[in-house]
Formats: sequence, C-alpha cells, structure tokens
Amino acid sequence: MKDVTPNSTTPQALVALASRFVDVAAMPWHEPFPGLRMKVLYKDDEAREATILFETQPGYVIPEHVHGGVEWAFLLEGTMEDAEGICTAGNFVMRPAGSRHTVRTPNGAKYIGFFHGSARLVATGSLFPEYGEKAD
Repeated sequence: MKDVTPNSTTPQALVALASRFVDVAAMPWHEPFPGLRMKVLYKDDEAREATILFETQPGYVIPEHVHGGVEWAFLLEGTMEDAEGICTAGNFVMRPAGSRHTVRTPNGAKYIGFFHGSARLVATGSLFPEYGEKAD
C-alpha cells in the first residue's frame, strides 16, 4: 500500500497499521474546474483508491462519464441528481463499475466521494481520479 494525503501536515511515511488523522479544515481547496472544489483526503495509486471531499456551486454539472470502478458518495449538503434519481443531504448513492451518467448539482453540493478505480469523461477520455498510471 502506498497511500498519501496531499497537502497534509500528517507524516506520510507511517507504518502500514498506523492510523492517519487528517486536519481537513487546514487543507487548502483545489479547484480543478470553475465551480468545483476538492480536497483529496486519501489516495492510494497502487490500490487505485481515493477519498475526496467535493464542493460544487449551484448549477454545476459533472460532464458525462463512465465509471471504470465503483464510486460511493455521501451527501453532506445540497443535492446531486442524474437520470436515475436525486441524492439529498444525509443520503448515499453507489454507482457500479460500467455505469454512465451526467451529474447535476442544481443547489450546489458538498459530498465525500469514495472511489475504487477511475471514471473516464466521455468527451475527452480523461480519467478521474488519476492514479500513478492510466486506467484500463
């Protein structure tokens, strides 16, 4: 396991069985796209796993993408919706590998995303999250 928490003040070279405590409030937000901010809480390139805190502005749309692995999301604030349904604050949605959708956040959203594998944007082919190597 080779896990990291980018921008964390926690030592990264902890033994495998050591707990990792992350001061999320002290971490800077990263804005990869206007209207979408994120904090990478955990990432393991070898296992292709990531846990990310997201915040979107009202009206933000996550473009159509196909999940190469499973995604789990727990909504803290706002709403996320796609053609299959609406997930509201305090609720949870799981998207299996192979699922394809576009996500809308009409009221904005704050959520924790747990990823095993990457999703591939249909329009560009780019992967998210990116790990040390490209996904299959």
